[in-house]
Amino acid sequence: MKALTRTDFQFEGQKSVYHGKVRDVYNINDDLLVMIATDRISAFDVILPKGIPFKGQVLNQIASKFLDATSDICPNWKLSTPDPMVTVGVRCEGFRVEMIIRGILTGSAWRANFVVFVCLMVCARMSVFLRLSLLRRRRLMKVMT
Repeated sequence: MKALTRTDFQFEGQKSVYHGKVRDVYNINDDLLVMIATDRISAFDVILPKGIPFKGQVLNQIASKFLDATSDICPNWKLSTPDPMVTVGVRCEGFRVEMIIRGILTGSAWRANFVVFVCLMVCARMSVFLRLSLLRRRRLMKVMT
């Protein structure tokens, strides 16, 4: 089986396309997104020349399952999954999330920044930033049991 490492579709109403490290995202009329999970591999921010067959399919199906499983808790962008590698959804303004979860914060993560900004990528008209000041080499609080 050959790995899908690049897409080049022309959809009706297509305004733009973004080729990311793993996904190709097509903007349809600034209303919809068609997201295709490819088989590309990224290591240390470099896209490797060969992909892994079915990687995109597995990633997309996992994401689709959890988007469906949590849609009653928090509405999300997903409308349908017409193919195992494709998700179609509503284009929305998200708010950025960066989260580092470790038992002890040290090394480059500590040196880079004392502050971790936490947000969720959901359709909402509000931004939530939780500012957590962390001390070097201190055990983090256990927040879940």
